[in-house]
Amino acid sequence: MAEDLNTYTHLPLTMDPQSKSISIHPSSTLSGPQTRALETELAHLNALHRSLHSLDPPHVVPPPPIPVNPKRSAQVTKLRDSGNAEYKKQRYAQAAQFYTLGIQMALARPLWEPSQLVREEVHSLLSNRAQAHMWLQEWPEAAVDAEASVEAKRVGNAKAWFRRGKSLLEMGRLEEAREWVGKGLEVEGEEKELAELGREIERRLEGKSGAGGKEGAYGEKA
Repeated sequence: MAEDLNTYTHLPLTMDPQSKSISIHPSSTLSGPQTRALETELAHLNALHRSLHSLDPPHVVPPPPIPVNPKRSAQVTKLRDSGNAEYKKQRYAQAAQFYTLGIQMALARPLWEPSQLVREEVHSLLSNRAQAHMWLQEWPEAAVDAEASVEAKRVGNAKAWFRRGKSLLEMGRLEEAREWVGKGLEVEGEEKELAELGREIERRLEGKSGAGGKEGAYGEKA
């Protein structure tokens, strides 16, 4: 097996510039059996190539891998920054709209671009939109966005863990909130804001008053 991996065989091939079909070069010195075996393989390869090109859009042959489109990256960043600017002005509905456009832009990346890049962009935008929903007291929407953010990035995403936990708490879904925050603490460790939320949930479950003010409840920054 090791010998096979160390062996290089140069095949005398040529490509038609118009049809892109591959064939054996006329100067080939292969033996008869070798030529027939190679012709069979090339026939299958050329047939596959033709069948792929016959597909209708969007099932066309994808282009070769290319670097990440910098224009799309810049657009996603600009939309996130615009959302953050609206958020700082306390225009939360407008901020959510910009985050939504950013999410759509990130998800529209071509499939051959790195999926990890999409996850990084989307998790941040979803978490920010969840925060905007929280200020609007749109708790179900905030909970969904925060959970989706965690799905995109599970570790190192304490804000999203917190925001879903807080939204569940505000909806009165205390047991779900406790379970969610517990999982978040397992992943993120004793993150301060998340740990305090866990204690607040426990106080609520015990019937004690533990809700904070609006600023403490929702946080300050997206």
